[in-house]
Amino acid sequence: MELHSFVTEHSLWLAPLLIFCARLTDVSLGTFRIILISRGMSRWAALTGFFESLIWLLALSQVFQHLDHAVNYVAYAGGYGAGTGLGVLLERRIALGVVAVRIITRDDARSLVDSLAKAEFGVTQVGARGIHGRVRLIFTITKRKHLTQLLRLVRGHSPKAFISVTDVRTAAEGYLPAASRKSLVAGLAARK
Repeated sequence: MELHSFVTEHSLWLAPLLIFCARLTDVSLGTFRIILISRGMSRWAALTGFFESLIWLLALSQVFQHLDHAVNYVAYAGGYGAGTGLGVLLERRIALGVVAVRIITRDDARSLVDSLAKAEFGVTQVGARGIHGRVRLIFTITKRKHLTQLLRLVRGHSPKAFISVTDVRTAAEGYLPAASRKSLVAGLAARK
């Protein structure tokens, strides 16, 4: 039995389900594709776009074949909304890219800087004056997948620090990629 005739026979429940799942998938891929483009990952974005459009055509063809049921329209819109949320969750889970983190603290920053350095984060610090007096500016660039660890360290040493995180499209020199971090940590452990 071919897909069209099977869906037609079970159109009251199967067509909306198919439409919802197809929209959920293609919109998730579309959201993810846009994030890939913003991170400068054009090859992955192009591949994602191919599958996104293929699945979109499947969803649209199901809607046009089953225009007689309003539930199909709801399934199409519901899949779109859910797909947007799923795409964002997927990107957060994968944590692609690099971020710049700026920390401003009035606390003595020596222990924080030492902890960040021990955790293999590249750190630059500068003294400055803020509205309430002297502050320390601490800068680092790291992969997004290490951001939670970095923020935990900062909050542990300076709970009231102002922290700003921005995406970095490209970065060269000055930060340690994950492979370098692992080999550096292994090298330090071997020396002890």
